[in-house]
Amino acid sequence: MKINLAHIKKAKKYLNKNECVAIPTETVYGLAGNAYSDKACEKIFRLKKRPKYNPLIVHYYDYKNLKDDCNLNENFFKLYKKFCPGPVTFILNLKKKSRISKIITNQKMMLAVRFPKHVVTRNLLKKIKFPLAAPSANISSRLSPVCSKDVKEDFGKEIKFILEGGRSTIGIESTIIDIRNEPKILRLGGIDVKTIQKILNRKIILKNNPSKVSAPGQSKIHYSPGIPIRLKAKKAKNEEAFLFINKKKKPKSNYYYLSKKGNLNEAAKNLYSTLRKIKKDKYKSIAVAKIPNQGLGKAINDRLMRASKF
Repeated sequence: MKINLAHIKKAKKYLNKNECVAIPTETVYGLAGNAYSDKACEKIFRLKKRPKYNPLIVHYYDYKNLKDDCNLNENFFKLYKKFCPGPVTFILNLKKKSRISKIITNQKMMLAVRFPKHVVTRNLLKKIKFPLAAPSANISSRLSPVCSKDVKEDFGKEIKFILEGGRSTIGIESTIIDIRNEPKILRLGGIDVKTIQKILNRKIILKNNPSKVSAPGQSKIHYSPGIPIRLKAKKAKNEEAFLFINKKKKPKSNYYYLSKKGNLNEAAKNLYSTLRKIKKDKYKSIAVAKIPNQGLGKAINDRLMRASKF
């Protein structure tokens, strides 16, 4: 993708003034602000209507920029070498001298950090002197945005600037792994758990449904298109959209597909945009056919399960 340096400069200008801008990543678009600024972080929570107990992910250019804020360990470097920049978020212990806003962490001494792969945002991160707190650029509990148009639909003119980066290539949020002690997956996402287990050469605990939210994406109600969702449906009810993993030989007007041939990567990429389209097409509810619970299918099912709590 060709980088528009004038747009990068404009985003930097707003961020330096503690304003919020939307940024593209390979997972979804983020609502970004200076992670060292209480003022900027307060704006993120207010714009998103996000509860303060729900921590934010902070985006860095590379691990060298992270050394002043967090304690790094062997498991971090193993996963960083394999997957970064990319769709994985690490939970690490904060250093006492860190300048990270306490608003981000809800006063806790741990931080969720990521190194986004998107070339536009990497260019921006290289040009600023602080990391970016950047949860998904949506209203809390609603669908994450995968293009700039989605961001505009949620926020209108409330966000100062949207840094254009085309459509997100992965389409669902990053996998979150707590590596402070025994590794634990706190959110399923863009990297399959089995792949992470191979790198660390150990079985990893899945802890994505805790009684208390300790990482982004753990809320029971999340990723909702704003209408009811019914899972593992065998047929649709009257005036209900029917969502499938792959295309059917005899399509009907209420049929929607995440992939032509059941490809889970393609399905993940199309999930949020398809749910948005169904809502725009005026359906009052969605029936979802069974989706294979393997690979990225696990993350897709996780998102749909949380959306169904609407």
